[in-house]
Amino acid sequence: MNTMNQIDTNMQYTYNYEEDEYMTQEEEWDRDLLLDPAWEKQQRKTFTAWCNSHLRKAGTQIENIEEDFRNGLKLMLLLEVISGERLPKPDRGKMRFHKIANVNKALDYIASKGVKLSLTMHLTSAKEGLLLWCQRKTAPYRNVNIQNFHLSWKDGLGLCALIHRHRPDLIDYSKLNKDDPIGNINLAMEIAEKHLDIPKMLDAEGEKCVYEYVLFICCVLQAETAANRICKVLAVNQENERLMEEYERLASELLEWIRRTIPWLENRTPEKTMQAMQKKLEDFRDYRRKHKPPKVQEKCQLEINFNTLQTKLRISNRPAFMPSEGKMVSDIAGAWQRLEQAEKGYEEWLLNEIRRLERLEHLAEKFRQKASTHEQWAYGKEQILLQKDYESASLTEVRAMLRKHEAFESDLAAHQDRVEQIAAIAQELNELDYHDAASVNDRCQKICDQWDSLGTLTQKRREALERTEKLLETIDQLHLEFAKRAAPFNNWMEGAMEDLQDMFIVHSIEEIQSLISAHDQFKATLPEADGERQAILSIQNEVEKVIQSYSMRISASNPYSTVTVEEIRSKWEKVKQLVPQRDQSLQEELARQHANERLRRQFAAQANVIGPWIQTKMEEIARSSIEMTGPLEDQMNQLKQYEHNIINYKHNIDKLEGDHQLIQEALVFDNKHTNYTMEHIRVGWELLLTTIARTINEVETQILTRDAKGITQEQMNDFRASFNHFDRRKNGLMDHDDFRACLISMGYDLGEAEFARIMSLVDPNGQGTVTFQSFIDFMTRETADTDTAEQVIASFRILASDKPYILADELRRELPPEQAQYCIKRMPPYTGPGSVPGALDYTSFSSALYGESDL
Repeated sequence: MNTMNQIDTNMQYTYNYEEDEYMTQEEEWDRDLLLDPAWEKQQRKTFTAWCNSHLRKAGTQIENIEEDFRNGLKLMLLLEVISGERLPKPDRGKMRFHKIANVNKALDYIASKGVKLSLTMHLTSAKEGLLLWCQRKTAPYRNVNIQNFHLSWKDGLGLCALIHRHRPDLIDYSKLNKDDPIGNINLAMEIAEKHLDIPKMLDAEGEKCVYEYVLFICCVLQAETAANRICKVLAVNQENERLMEEYERLASELLEWIRRTIPWLENRTPEKTMQAMQKKLEDFRDYRRKHKPPKVQEKCQLEINFNTLQTKLRISNRPAFMPSEGKMVSDIAGAWQRLEQAEKGYEEWLLNEIRRLERLEHLAEKFRQKASTHEQWAYGKEQILLQKDYESASLTEVRAMLRKHEAFESDLAAHQDRVEQIAAIAQELNELDYHDAASVNDRCQKICDQWDSLGTLTQKRREALERTEKLLETIDQLHLEFAKRAAPFNNWMEGAMEDLQDMFIVHSIEEIQSLISAHDQFKATLPEADGERQAILSIQNEVEKVIQSYSMRISASNPYSTVTVEEIRSKWEKVKQLVPQRDQSLQEELARQHANERLRRQFAAQANVIGPWIQTKMEEIARSSIEMTGPLEDQMNQLKQYEHNIINYKHNIDKLEGDHQLIQEALVFDNKHTNYTMEHIRVGWELLLTTIARTINEVETQILTRDAKGITQEQMNDFRASFNHFDRRKNGLMDHDDFRACLISMGYDLGEAEFARIMSLVDPNGQGTVTFQSFIDFMTRETADTDTAEQVIASFRILASDKPYILADELRRELPPEQAQYCIKRMPPYTGPGSVPGALDYTSFSSALYGESDL
């Protein structure tokens, strides 16, 4: 009882400076209670309840102060709980000799540490301060008028009002009855004990110890308020850290994909075959259709996440997020630009390479055909020219040899053009870097060397025959005429066969129609050619007739020509077979070109609709971002509807992609029916998706800013109206002069220094313009309030009972487990004055949350 009397004396000491007359009378009434046994009983009950509120945390309690504290063990356990320190345990074997010593030791510890009842600890403030706090908290409540710590609490409504003010979820104040004071007091104490861990210190029918009980409620509610503030701050910080980690991960994955893709797109090493280049083209199409679109979405989402995170940090008064080196949004944009640069021209290069290889294959086949024809013609010619048969021949034979040689020279001259064509084709194959150019060059060189040899040998044989000609005078004019006419006709037939078998490549209906027209012209010459054939054959018939008529013993073969009648007949039949085959191939190509034209028109019909549609949607979105009014949620719904319509339009893009693939597979490279290419449509579509996503994100950011800063919809509408009014160009931007005029219209008195300060906030990069988002951020800073590091430090100080440090057990006791562990893990050790083992520095931790320290 000496301890309780001392506590009461301390309580009375704090009241001596009261000047109010009523308070003076109440103090005199309190002093009279010192001698009142009923008051002493109430004090004993209050102290017992207070002790049990702490001992329950250690899993025990007391019923009788004198008996249960007699050996000092539970008293020391109580001190451990309220001080957060572990005291040395007494030796149980000597406990019976030191009971009084234990109690005295515990009481000495109380005195040395300044540890008292929670209500006594708070008596260092003025009693009227607590009364003022109660008046302020209960002012809005009906039937509550707190003027003292005695009669004002008698109906129980004051206690219920205090609890409802801090925890409206625990009491339905509207259902309380002023005429039921006992029920009101019992309700308040039961809820306080169950939900706030405040022991019952009052009798519902009594009037004593109201001050201690109200003081206890005050302390508990202040601690709970401080804990709630810390939980809120920590929850914001945890969410921000999660978003930062998510950004780092997504940025790393996207940059790694770009790093792997760029070298592949920059590789311009051509393949040697059409099949290999077609495979490259298929791989590139898969990249454009399957691999790149998800990455475009990831890049857009990454920018949105970054902007959202920065907005949350700015709203919560945190420092801006700085990603790891190389992972800034600008770094990702730069990497993406390098990817686009590498991609640019890659498809065109592939198609050019395919055209080049197609051209090479065509030239190579043409070279082989002409070379084979020439080699067949030239085969054995050198051996013939080297013969000296004229030395033993008769005049007739010599003249025949001379005429035959003249026919050969004519034939040789006719083949000069073919040899030049072979050399020209070989040169073109070399210029186009044909993969088998070495064998082509070798074959071409052999033909040229042989051609030079034939020219030399021909010249030498002519000179020999001319020398012999003077000795030989007989010549068969008919054979000579046959030889002269048969040789060019044979050459014409060979040329006709080459032309009829010649491969062709066309890319339009006009080109194939031109070939068909040329073929029709060729067919028109066939009757004339047939007449020439019959004339040549009639010469041979005349020779045979003369030989038969004059019973000549010479061979009917023509000594002047290597062209036989059978060869002429055979080649003519071959020409007649090739003509309808050529007709068929030309008609098939004409049908293919008509099919290609249908593909062009089909693609153009869709592209000419989709292209303007995309442009219209872009203009509508740009216009809506400036002209939209009304609640932000309505604007968001309108934009979401835009986004839904755009996404639903995707099947048209996919269908156009399918038509584009058919066009490319048909090797159609131009389309005169539209100015839109698939690349234009893809770029426009990707830009449309990005634009609507960014516009939605801007409105989401405005909603987030409005809700976090407590900005009303009317204020947001006023901000929008002011911005739109001074956005004279209607491009979503205000220049400095327009922004100054806007601020003046809103009541700002701007000097040059103040305006320069504001411009550094809304235009930190010195672009010369102010965006709507920057304008909103500035206005919300001007009209709203946010948490500060000082407020969080003050909240921690309440939980720490005014100590400059806090212990892990105190954090676990006052905060939810997850956020308590978060603080313990991140708080640095406290090393200042009065430090104890395990002390944590909540001041540095709170400053770090707002970027005001190096933690």
